[in-house]
Amino acid sequence: MATLRVPAVVPSPSEDAEQLRKAFEGWGTNEQLIISILAHRNAAQRKLIRKAYQETYGDDLLKALDKELSSDFERIVLLWTLDPPERDAYMANEATKLFTKNVWVLVEIVTTRSTSELFHVRQAYHARFKKSLEEDVAQHTSGDVRKFLVPLVSSLRYEGDEVNNMLAKSEAKILRDKISEKAYADEELIRITTTRSKAQLNATLNHYNNSYGNSINKDLKADPHDEFLRLLRTAVKCLTYPEKHFEKVLRQAINKMGTDEWALTRVVASRAEVDMQRIKEEYHRRNSIPLDRAIVKDTSGDYEKMLLALIGHEDA
Repeated sequence: MATLRVPAVVPSPSEDAEQLRKAFEGWGTNEQLIISILAHRNAAQRKLIRKAYQETYGDDLLKALDKELSSDFERIVLLWTLDPPERDAYMANEATKLFTKNVWVLVEIVTTRSTSELFHVRQAYHARFKKSLEEDVAQHTSGDVRKFLVPLVSSLRYEGDEVNNMLAKSEAKILRDKISEKAYADEELIRITTTRSKAQLNATLNHYNNSYGNSINKDLKADPHDEFLRLLRTAVKCLTYPEKHFEKVLRQAINKMGTDEWALTRVVASRAEVDMQRIKEEYHRRNSIPLDRAIVKDTSGDYEKMLLALIGHEDA
């Protein structure tokens, strides 16, 4: 499912650190050398490279990269080099800030990570920002959005495959009743979507579709411009078919007038080690063009090369 391509024989972290140091020396930065190393190392290897760099040169690799690089290439390299929990904590914080507020990104993070991963994100958030993720979410949201997001980011979902079909059937009816009443922020609707395991929720939504003839996301489009309904739809899609959610983010990032580089960067950096292959397949199916070709048409330079390397492009 991942598209990250790591060579069969990988240099030691100290060797990689030395090569990165060389990439920073001289009159110009060797961006291709940086890509050839960092874009082909997994999270554990990148963490060891950062440690070796710090121990050898007494400098933080991230700070060195920030000093040497610029623009969209800098952003994707820095985001990719971060340890995944640190990366998610950074993106979650960006999603709650006043001028970069994007709570859909927050929903994306907390619904597509495992319970263990989300626990480490909370730890990283607290270590970096000296407060809890829940605190920031509560502080920077209000009304029904806060009512939904706080339990969502606090959730510790069961991750087993066991499903209670009787419960799924009864909760499908609860969801249908609340949606029919337009009680979208009802406590029961929020409880089901924020606490049930992904397997159980899938079973519930299958019952919903089979019993009432519509997918729940279609019924949640009563008002396409309602922020809260959009949050609900995003959460449901991420919990059940994350590749479809990320395909849509990429499609909107690439196909609209002017590229949304932040969305493109975020998805590629966060999914290359997870399910980017599925996202690529969904993108090709939905748009009749391979993702790598779309990226080449819409980006350029070292930023393009880094993106292509992370999505497993043959020549990258």
